Amino acid sequence: MTHETLEAACGRVTLDAIREAAAGLIGVAVRTELTPVPALEVLAGVPVYLKLESQQPTGAFKLRGAWTAIRRLPDEARRRGVITYSSGNHGQAVAYAARRLGLRAVIVMPETAPALKVAGVRKWGGEVVLAGTTSEDRRARAMEIVAAEGLTVVPPFDHPDIIAGQGTVGLEIVEDLPDVALVAVPVGGGGLLAGITTAVRAVRPEARVTAVEPDGAPAMQASLQAGHLVRLAETHSIADGLLPVVVGELPFALVRDHVTSVTVSDAAIRDATVWLLRTCGVLAEPSGAATTAALRAGLLPAIGPTVLVVSGGNVDPAYVTRLEADLAS
Repeated sequence: MTHETLEAACGRVTLDAIREAAAGLIGVAVRTELTPVPALEVLAGVPVYLKLESQQPTGAFKLRGAWTAIRRLPDEARRRGVITYSSGNHGQAVAYAARRLGLRAVIVMPETAPALKVAGVRKWGGEVVLAGTTSEDRRARAMEIVAAEGLTVVPPFDHPDIIAGQGTVGLEIVEDLPDVALVAVPVGGGGLLAGITTAVRAVRPEARVTAVEPDGAPAMQASLQAGHLVRLAETHSIADGLLPVVVGELPFALVRDHVTSVTVSDAAIRDATVWLLRTCGVLAEPSGAATTAALRAGLLPAIGPTVLVVSGGNVDPAYVTRLEADLAS
């Protein structure tokens, strides 16, 4: 984006835009629960809550942004059908939203996408195209299809309507927990972080927002430390939804001066994924368990009531059982 385009896009992500998105999501997305976790409160010394986005119809927060972006499209753009590039959860959300609106949806996914997420896209009527292993591979293939077929792109995170939709997570947090002191957010491309940060800063400016990334994919942390976007040479983690080699330009612009950042090991993410299911009865995918991993690893300050965003639960329970066996071996 040019500087002027970026500034204009930032100006579209406002509290009013997030509130409009919230109104548009009524009857589509769930107002997810804040679930207190006594065991984590004992560990942290402050009240701790899980924001369970795994309760969404598509199993993850992505529905909020996808629906908002598609709902706001002009009729002509909708009629052409929509396309996105996604490791899984955004693709499922776009397919779900398109099906409800009677639109064609093409989802470009990595060749390494979990079978459960591929099946999820197809369940909602999405046409799956597999391409490469990186976010850039997926985007390049999607753009080829756009050029050939004229579909409308619904990007996974780098768009003001997507970010406004994701910001409804933050709006619900500050409405349901007015004295929240810390919100921990898993970060892939940064759209969820940007939306939550915008909402929290507007309503509860004294609260802190912390980005949580895997050690093997610290694109946001590297960019925050450098003061500009940093493109990683490669990323790797069991948290397959947190692996972009670079975060979105717009999300970074919205959060760069307003968030702190931590990274967490795959071992801690694996342990937290198992712990959430066995102790709390919460089925979280590793990406969604990253915030719990950060707290259990002592990476989050005990400054007051804390919310851990569990971004999604699209994982096979058998996979978690295998993780548990790995921990025991």
